[in-house]
Amino acid sequence: MINPSANGWIDKFFFEQQSKPYANADADLFYTRVRETGFIYGHIIGFTSEIPIASDQWLRDEISKLALLNSLYQIFCITTKQNTPEIFVKKAVAFYDEMHPQGFNFFKKVLPVHSAAATLEKIIDDRVQTNDNIISKNFSHIVTNALLFVDVLAFQRYLILGEIPEKYLKKIEETIVSIVTLALKTKTNKSQHDDLLIRLFEASVRYSKFSKVNILNLETLELSYFEYPLEKYYLLDMAGLALWSDGIVENEEAYFLHVLARNMNISEEFVSESIISTHDFISKHRKQIPYFNYSNPVKHFYDQTTQLVVTLINRNKKRLIKEISESKELMVLLAATTTRDLDKSEKKKVKKQLLDICKSIPSLTIFLIPGGSLLLPILVKFIPQMLPSSFNENLNEE
Repeated sequence: MINPSANGWIDKFFFEQQSKPYANADADLFYTRVRETGFIYGHIIGFTSEIPIASDQWLRDEISKLALLNSLYQIFCITTKQNTPEIFVKKAVAFYDEMHPQGFNFFKKVLPVHSAAATLEKIIDDRVQTNDNIISKNFSHIVTNALLFVDVLAFQRYLILGEIPEKYLKKIEETIVSIVTLALKTKTNKSQHDDLLIRLFEASVRYSKFSKVNILNLETLELSYFEYPLEKYYLLDMAGLALWSDGIVENEEAYFLHVLARNMNISEEFVSESIISTHDFISKHRKQIPYFNYSNPVKHFYDQTTQLVVTLINRNKKRLIKEISESKELMVLLAATTTRDLDKSEKKKVKKQLLDICKSIPSLTIFLIPGGSLLLPILVKFIPQMLPSSFNENLNEE
């Protein structure tokens, strides 16, 4: 089983995908499948691997990490007609090493390692992290991975040209924000999410210091700069995403998409497919997409944090039970939480002993970071459910 939060997950991914897929894959089919996973929309729910991977217990960042790796590998196979993981990993590391984005030098944090795969793991881990710590990450209701697919497009350019064209990353980000802004201006019915969507994309830019949009219409955009089909598809889908925010694409808005498609030599059929795909995906996953739940950030924080803690508890269940069982006083106090509220001194003891246990389990060290103690009540809430059914009865008999 792959664990994207543990070292060696990239090597394990390629070991399990031994069939070495994608060498004969089609770029259009690749894009369609990636769009179905939500990668294009910045809300990733899965990935399309040759051999299925169980990820139902994964955290959102873990899914994003494997989705990014898998998408980079697929575009490598499609572009180079090769499917050798070792060559891909070296190319991917060289690609990211060339990026050096302005204001986002996460490469400076990459320490010397023993293999290219380990280096790529650290790069991808930093690439999908949007906040400095787990508290701010879960409280943030604006996801800043909305433009993650730009990495895939830039990697394709790198593989074809042998380098990343000067200002390419800055150019594509500014074009995306400009297109989204123009799309929103054409909307008949304004949505409460429109301004937030612009903020979402502006918060997602990593390679340019985007300021005010001064593009007046589609004709002033330098769309001819983007010559590859995947780039054009992505720009159109970003416009479609912006227009959908009120739940429907009116005739004038659809006309905007068709004009945009015509300016990029995209077929009418793709426009229709884009509108349907965007509608189907967002309608199905709207309740889970953060910026549609902006009105209740506290609930979003609690739901995200609870999911995180429960996942970590399940992954470390055996070791956690063993550590708790060895502390008789903690067992008594935890049992008491199922029937009454603990007093101030008891809560302090539970907190101290749980933090001591968390120190010994690497995955649970999130409770030790600044603000991590805020998660302890959730940890305490779920521990009794995790312990054996005889837990409370045995303690009562004592």
